[in-house]
Amino acid sequence: MTDSGIPTARLGDTGPEVGVQGLGCMGMNFAVYGPSDEKESRATLERALELGVTLYDTADAYGDGENERFLAPFFKAHRDEVVIATKFALMIPPGEPTRRIIRNDPQYIRQAVEGSLKRLDVDVIDLYYMHRRDVNVPIEQTVGVMAELVREGKVKHLGLSEVTADELRAAQGVHPIAAVQSEWSLFSRDIEARVVPAARELGVALVPYSPLGRGFLTGAFANADTDLGAGDFRRHQPRFTGENAAANLTLLDPIRTVAEAHGASLGQIALAWVQQQATVHGLPVVPIPGTRKPTRVEENTAAARIVLTEEELAALEPIASKVAGDRYADMRFSSAGRE
Repeated sequence: MTDSGIPTARLGDTGPEVGVQGLGCMGMNFAVYGPSDEKESRATLERALELGVTLYDTADAYGDGENERFLAPFFKAHRDEVVIATKFALMIPPGEPTRRIIRNDPQYIRQAVEGSLKRLDVDVIDLYYMHRRDVNVPIEQTVGVMAELVREGKVKHLGLSEVTADELRAAQGVHPIAAVQSEWSLFSRDIEARVVPAARELGVALVPYSPLGRGFLTGAFANADTDLGAGDFRRHQPRFTGENAAANLTLLDPIRTVAEAHGASLGQIALAWVQQQATVHGLPVVPIPGTRKPTRVEENTAAARIVLTEEELAALEPIASKVAGDRYADMRFSSAGRE
């Protein structure tokens, strides 16, 4: 690593080596978190790479493939420097931001990978995730088709998102899994009960999404109903609205205290906590905070160099148990809803 870069970590026993912090690209041209500026988003991609960020995360569901198309020129310019992660299985109908259509069947997977390869303008996808689990399709069948994609040279490594410990074990029995992507933050710790121990045992990395609590942990907004635009996805998430938001806002106080001690931002402490779970739980942890601003990438990557003391970790420990409201209005598609 360079003086200004971040350390690296391997995605499990079988995956690629990447910067210890990745970049979630969903919001760069997909207005789920409000409007974006294309020029600034492209500058963010370049700045992230300069700082040692090499794992870039997208999905075919983000803007119905438009996010993959948006990223394609950046990936083409830096193909040998980046690890491309994309996903299949989730469809969000236009105008229905809370509705989910999930497909894990073989025919759909093959259509999905061809579509992603074309939109990304690449010959092979570095890390291909099952975005969400269709419980009507045996996971062994789904991963079996994904394994065929590896053998055919269309995909290098396999990942799963929002799976239970038992689903991960079943998948690993079919083909090595490099990474499990799940929500993990000071506000969302349900995966620590079973998924994290299973991943550690199986040699699988954790890739936490929304490590900043979708921005709430940074203090960027206090109530989604009043502070965010009408099209913002967070207005549909229970913990960010009404009485839940007011109660959860008080939970930022201990984070603020730790941040002041480090001369850091709230977001940096929240990210440092997630990064430090690699040591706490003994497995690779590569969070993928999303941002569209170069200055935020600089702030986020700096968090990888913050080490929290045992006393600070203890002060932050009770937060998750006090959070009001679920991660989603419908938890059926999360691992916690099936554990």
